[in-house]
Amino acid sequence: MPVDTASWSPVAIQIYEQKKNSAVTYRYQSVQHLRFEMALRAAIVAAADALSSSGLRFATFKNAKCNEQFWDLTGFGGFRIKEGSTPAAGIRDIFNNGGKYATECATASVIVVYKGVLDSIAESDFNRLFADLVLYDWEGNENLRLTTRSGTESFPGDLLYFKNPDFSPDTPQWRGENVVKIEDDLYYGHPFGIVPAATIIAGLNRYRRPESDQSAYLLDEVTQPGYLYLSPFAPDARSAIRVRIGDRHFVY
Repeated sequence: MPVDTASWSPVAIQIYEQKKNSAVTYRYQSVQHLRFEMALRAAIVAAADALSSSGLRFATFKNAKCNEQFWDLTGFGGFRIKEGSTPAAGIRDIFNNGGKYATECATASVIVVYKGVLDSIAESDFNRLFADLVLYDWEGNENLRLTTRSGTESFPGDLLYFKNPDFSPDTPQWRGENVVKIEDDLYYGHPFGIVPAATIIAGLNRYRRPESDQSAYLLDEVTQPGYLYLSPFAPDARSAIRVRIGDRHFVY
């Protein structure tokens, strides 16, 4: 059935058109579910762009830093939301005062997803869903519903990984790079910024074992938040009919 995209953002429309023109069919529970996924993907792309210019510094977990007005630094280098603060306020502060924070690429990618979700659902729901929020590596709150699939195509807003299979044991933090896809051959990875795949691969290759000739590469895996699970918390959430886009079936 036709989908009215007139009120959507340009990025959301672009992603929708890419999925619609895919050889794979993506099935949605409702128009609202479809609209929410496109809006959240666009919000994740915007959050990646914002975090790339926030001043967030790179550090291993041992040397991680956070703004203690909003977060407590855990013994393993994670950020735990401070009592008396809210998850929404804490996430926003990372983007407003990035220079007070330092972490590695996996945590940065998850922060981007949280900010995208915050900008896509009611703040009260965000604070309830992600109460006692801890930011550490890939240990996202269960309500984020992160899932990873292999052998599937990727779209803007997806989380991907560049693997460095022959990384030097002296620099284990460069065993790979977690990224957010911005558009075709453009990715946000901390601390690279928003760059093409070749830049990330070249950067990782500098940290291989001596004499290694095995290059870093983009892993064939895609990680996504639970779009269907989160969609009822969108401000415009309502029941709607099922829709499909494309020529073959894919069920979330």
